[in-house]
Amino acid sequence: MIMPAKELLKIGELAQMFQVLPSTINFYTREGLLKAADFSQGGYRLYDAKSAGALFKKIKFWQTTKRLTLSEIKKALNK
Repeated sequence: MIMPAKELLKIGELAQMFQVLPSTINFYTREGLLKAADFSQGGYRLYDAKSAGALFKKIKFWQTTKRLTLSEIKKALNK
């Protein structure tokens, strides 16, 4: 069975898909919360849409429901 390829998106595409600012994606990347899955031929970071979406949902839940700080979220993700 052939597995479908991951849907890799540039920062702007990912931001639009999940209704966040591109600066949010850059910030999460700098902070080590989100990692680029690959790079385009032009050197653009490419992100896996499925894993990034799951991460955004977790962060939003932890921030709004659990009232965790970004530092606490980083610790929770690294467990």
